[in-house]
Amino acid sequence: MAFPQNNRIARFGVFELDISSGELRKSGIKLRLQGQPVQVLTLLLERAGDVVTREELRQKLWASDTFVDFDHSLNTAINKVREALGDSASTPRYVETLARRGYRFIAPVQNSTPSEAQLTDVPDASVSVKTAPPEPVARATLLHPELDVPIPHRGVTRALFALIQVMYLAFYVAALIRLHEVQRIADSFLPNWAAITLSGAVMVTAGVGIPLRCYLISAVSFDHRKLGEKFRRMFPFILALDQLWAVAPFLLMEKIGLGAAFAATAALLYLPFSERTLIRMAYVHNT
Repeated sequence: MAFPQNNRIARFGVFELDISSGELRKSGIKLRLQGQPVQVLTLLLERAGDVVTREELRQKLWASDTFVDFDHSLNTAINKVREALGDSASTPRYVETLARRGYRFIAPVQNSTPSEAQLTDVPDASVSVKTAPPEPVARATLLHPELDVPIPHRGVTRALFALIQVMYLAFYVAALIRLHEVQRIADSFLPNWAAITLSGAVMVTAGVGIPLRCYLISAVSFDHRKLGEKFRRMFPFILALDQLWAVAPFLLMEKIGLGAAFAATAALLYLPFSERTLIRMAYVHNT
């Protein structure tokens, strides 16, 4: 569907695109999306529900002398559109990929004029009742389909997940570097055989944990789209590993005291479930 000349605001979910200015907003907040990604999104919105072939996109948005870089440019533009919308190629909510054909915008699109868009922002109750979408619809677009919480920006959830992995990585490296201290502390309150077993468990679990955390850091940093599914499969192992390392603060009891060690352990016991929640927020329908 083509947008009429006086109908230049396209609304979909919590987003709206001003066709004339090329400004994309989420819940009223302007997003950083310019150039070819905006042009691609505009064309997909104009043809919402229809397949827009790669050839059509090339003819409309790229000059004839740029055909050599077209595939790379188009893929980059589509990825930037998906990043701005918090969308996924594997489980799309907005932009669907049709292999070897093109793309299709699959979310419902509402059109309005700039004057109508301004009316919806007026706090007067008599105006908002006429122009604002029904309350249940607005909430449905804002909530996570499984967790029933507002969907945060994917960059925030991915960054928090990566920081947790860096923290565990620091734990492992520090424990291996100070392994003799671990052995000394274990000897102070455990029989000799138990202290040796504890030191061996630290070495084995840290040796396994280091490549695991490196993989998770790289996967979330490069936004591996199958990470949600892979993490779900690995979660029982990650849970067991994290629960073992949750008792590590008790090795520092001489310096931090029993109360602080207990509090730190309680927080670490919960942390793997936080990791799972962050992944579910960042990779919707893929966990």
